[in-house]
Amino acid sequence: MIGCTRQPWKRANHRIALWRGRIARAAWTLVLTAILMITWVPTAAAAMNHPPDLTELTLEQLMTIEITSVSKKEEPLWDSAAAVFVITGEDIRRAGVKSIPEALRLAPGIQVAQFGSNRWAISARGFNATFSNKLLVLIDGRSVYTPLFAGVFWDVQDTLLEDVDRIEVIRGPGGTLWGANAVNGVINVITKQARATQGGYIEVGGGSEERGFVGTRYGGRVGDDLFYRGYFKYANRDNLVTAAGRDGIDDWRTYRGGFRLDWEPSTRDTVTFQGDLYKGDFGQALTVPSLPPPFSLTRASDGRDDFSGGNFLTRWRHRTADRREASLQFYYDRTRRNEVLFDETRDTVDLEFQYRFPLGARHDLIWGVDTRVTVDDIGNSPSLVFTPTRRTDHLVSGFIQDQIALIRDRLVLTLGSKFEHNSYSDFEAQPNARLVYSPNAWNRIWTAVSRAVRTPARFERDVRTDTAAFPGPGGMTTLVQTLGNSDFTSEEELAFELGYRVQPVEWLSIDLAGFYTIYDNLRTAEPGVPVPALSASPPHIVLPFRLDNRMSGNTYGVEIASAWHPLSFWRLHLNYSYLEIKLHPDQTSAEPTADERRSPRHQVQLRSLVDLPWRLQFDTSVFFVDRLPKLVPSVPSYVRLDLRLGWRPTQAFDLSLVGQNLLDNRHPEWGSIFGVPVQPLEVQRSVYVQASWRF
Repeated sequence: MIGCTRQPWKRANHRIALWRGRIARAAWTLVLTAILMITWVPTAAAAMNHPPDLTELTLEQLMTIEITSVSKKEEPLWDSAAAVFVITGEDIRRAGVKSIPEALRLAPGIQVAQFGSNRWAISARGFNATFSNKLLVLIDGRSVYTPLFAGVFWDVQDTLLEDVDRIEVIRGPGGTLWGANAVNGVINVITKQARATQGGYIEVGGGSEERGFVGTRYGGRVGDDLFYRGYFKYANRDNLVTAAGRDGIDDWRTYRGGFRLDWEPSTRDTVTFQGDLYKGDFGQALTVPSLPPPFSLTRASDGRDDFSGGNFLTRWRHRTADRREASLQFYYDRTRRNEVLFDETRDTVDLEFQYRFPLGARHDLIWGVDTRVTVDDIGNSPSLVFTPTRRTDHLVSGFIQDQIALIRDRLVLTLGSKFEHNSYSDFEAQPNARLVYSPNAWNRIWTAVSRAVRTPARFERDVRTDTAAFPGPGGMTTLVQTLGNSDFTSEEELAFELGYRVQPVEWLSIDLAGFYTIYDNLRTAEPGVPVPALSASPPHIVLPFRLDNRMSGNTYGVEIASAWHPLSFWRLHLNYSYLEIKLHPDQTSAEPTADERRSPRHQVQLRSLVDLPWRLQFDTSVFFVDRLPKLVPSVPSYVRLDLRLGWRPTQAFDLSLVGQNLLDNRHPEWGSIFGVPVQPLEVQRSVYVQASWRF
């Protein structure tokens, strides 16, 4: 009885120690952020006597970009109470990237690691994985987060990059507006309205890794109130390579086409119809466990893996003179994938309504409801099995948010919460409080406290996958299996954020954010009792690992984004992010804390954009990514250098020569897929040429 009574006290003392450590780290993080803020305040104060004419500055234009992802309404980037970064269409063009994942390297606090010709691991503020389950991704408000593995198939998320207006990147929770899984960040890719893409456009190019690509678009109008465009895109990308320099057998081809119609039947109403169709194929070879020696084998598809699908979205928006606004959005999305380990067909239908209205002189309210149904049909392989193979999931949610002007034009408080019912964890609430202080036109201080959840994925409830095999006692093979858990519940997050934006002089702007985040119920894999499978051929022992929620932890860090225009023809952008992760399995868990160093501690991005005589442009991008020692195999730190030389003799013609990863022949960025060990593939040096015409 004495031992039974002492154990709870040990656990209580352990919890108290954990919370003391968390509070201390949170205090130091906020103190560090405050020190950095104070460092810039004297510079800002010196500029107050000569305030810049913000209306004439390129930097000011960037700060007044209207964003929608933070509060689901249009507001200036400068006034948002969140760590938000905007990648513009011009940024994408001058960075010389050819995919949305590559464009995301430009944002601070975002880790982008390529491990296949068509595969990336992308996360915000840590917890990167083959499928990063704490990052919500949308394209024009349509969620592309898959509930199968809790992540994103990045090779499917594409469009003609010339039609991208901006990518809004939010680091930190967005669950109050966007719902479960918007835990560490939200990425919203927003394309241009059809009115802004009139006329024709053609691009062609190719090179060493970008073996060939072509894109075309044409936009027009019918009458005075209907604008349209249609596009087609094709790309062919070469293999990545192994550490020995051999082909990775993962070359990738994709075809995509789509349209958009924007109709303005009145000055108060807009109606949008848009859709895409796509298909692609790629090579893939995976190492999977094998019962006979050598206990592993390489499996490849019969032919090539492939994917296809399409989506359709329509949105109606009505605005009135008294700042009331209503919108109704519907989309249908169908995806199909056929891979070595599984195939999936998924249909998703979503209907969303929201309404915004002022209440008195100080309140701006917005509320909305959403319902979603997704149906999947899974084809299993011997190494990866989902039971049942067909499942229908339902999601019903609502949110309400009030923006309160405590001091007009100076102090704004935002309160809100999301309420959601889903098929996996039933009811979830995700409240949020944000405060922004505007002492003058060129300073903003904001802070936020948010709760968010990451709901279970199909993988965590219904999977059985073979992960390893090795010789066991008496020479009998031991097969390690990972099993889903019907009791797996939501991962929880409580986040504290503090930020500061300043334009101390007319040619410099700085955006600083600090955060401290507490996590509970994080995913672990717990060993079970070995089970003999003597009737199998060959006989073996199964060592099960069941997924569970037996880990807590915290992260803290600082992110800095700055823009500097030293000369009228020269722009510099310097971003830096620091991240620390501390995980604490509970006393009943056998989980190692490998996730602590699967995300880089330090990241730096430096971009230089120079406009030269004779309509030449010379752009440089340098990326430093810290090492990842806990991956298998570990990934060393690396520096990536990209260069672009562009010539634009007229507004209608553009010729670019782009070099990427120029400092080394190849380097690794990631090390595993689906948790299954694979032969690491490395990103190569590449060069390509692109020509584009507008008519």
